Amino acid sequence: MPEGKPFEISKWAVLEAWKRVRANQGAAGVDGTSVEGFEKRLKNNLYRIWNRMSSGSYVPPAVRRVMIPKDDGKERPLGIPTVGDRVAQMVVKMHLEPIVERLFHADSYGYRPGKSALDAIGACRRRCWRYDWVVDLDIKGFFDNIDHSLMMHAVRKHTDCPWVLLYIERWLKAPVQVGDGEPEARDKGTPQGGVVSPLLANIFLHHVFDTWMAREYPGCPFERYADDVVIHCRTEAEALKVKYAVEQRLRRCRLEAHPEKTRLVYCHDSNRRRTYSHIQFDFLGYGFRPRSALNQRAGRYFTSFVPAISRKAMKVIVQTVRGWRLHMASDKELADLSRMFNKNIRGWVNYYGRYYPSALRRTFDCVNRRLVRWAMKKYKRFRGHQRAATHWLRRLAREQPELFAHWRLGFVP
Repeated sequence: MPEGKPFEISKWAVLEAWKRVRANQGAAGVDGTSVEGFEKRLKNNLYRIWNRMSSGSYVPPAVRRVMIPKDDGKERPLGIPTVGDRVAQMVVKMHLEPIVERLFHADSYGYRPGKSALDAIGACRRRCWRYDWVVDLDIKGFFDNIDHSLMMHAVRKHTDCPWVLLYIERWLKAPVQVGDGEPEARDKGTPQGGVVSPLLANIFLHHVFDTWMAREYPGCPFERYADDVVIHCRTEAEALKVKYAVEQRLRRCRLEAHPEKTRLVYCHDSNRRRTYSHIQFDFLGYGFRPRSALNQRAGRYFTSFVPAISRKAMKVIVQTVRGWRLHMASDKELADLSRMFNKNIRGWVNYYGRYYPSALRRTFDCVNRRLVRWAMKKYKRFRGHQRAATHWLRRLAREQPELFAHWRLGFVP
């Protein structure tokens, strides 16, 4: 134990935490210090964090709150801790995560090593084929409404380490600051954007939902990614019963299922033809609904309940592409545009192209249309000749499909 320090926290742990924070980058907090600015006085900054955490005197600064637009036109709050506070949170996360990770439910996918959103979507896809009904669960304002006393009760089930408990409690109570205003005290919730917040959310819902579901409804599998949950049921009666029970469980844990967004969905397909008001739902950017699919063996099409990129995700991509204004970049070569934007396109293709990739064609038409307009502005021979510009780009797409990730899927101009 460090001399004169009540808590045994190694300097190596603080250094390792810094390396992970630096790799993640991120915006500055209320002190205005960026990752690069923090690194300029790295030795002093890390020593200060270690010294204060080891002595029990570390007090988290206020969290900077920014509002992020949502797909429905509303906004959600995002909390941005300072870089130094992110390092301190990472020290606690590194200590606590290995303890709880091995205990988490197999169908908890969010913010976990070795698990991804695409894994959750794949599991959901398979189960929608086997189970006729889905409870599409939306927890209203989850991160903003977590009860602090219940949160600490859940954490204490996994550790009695005094400095871990001390600092988690302080982070839960850390004030938030909007703009240049005065910091505001909080008595519930954990800020989205904090390093330790996703782990705390998983610990909380592990007890509130995962283990409860496994105990009370072992025949109803689910996928949970943070607070985004899909539950599978065999019959409408079973789905209604589970929905009601989950709503009551959340109330007892001082949370609420969103009354409008939580609903039953019927997985309609060629074999399940019942009429029902809701036959689709969104999960992690994918829209699950009846779609046409080809039976390779029989050589005919049928209706299957499968995921593809959701309409909301399409809209976000199209808005992002419009914001690039690439059709105005006539001073750039095509290779320059590829270097500027292909990373984003590749990310979309890798994520949304995993399931039912043909649905991406309409989405990436917006990129191709702007590339055609770019060619018409850049080259005199194409001005006023959209068809010629389209044919030229189509030939390039076949010769150099690696220039843009969607070209490799055959989505050419």
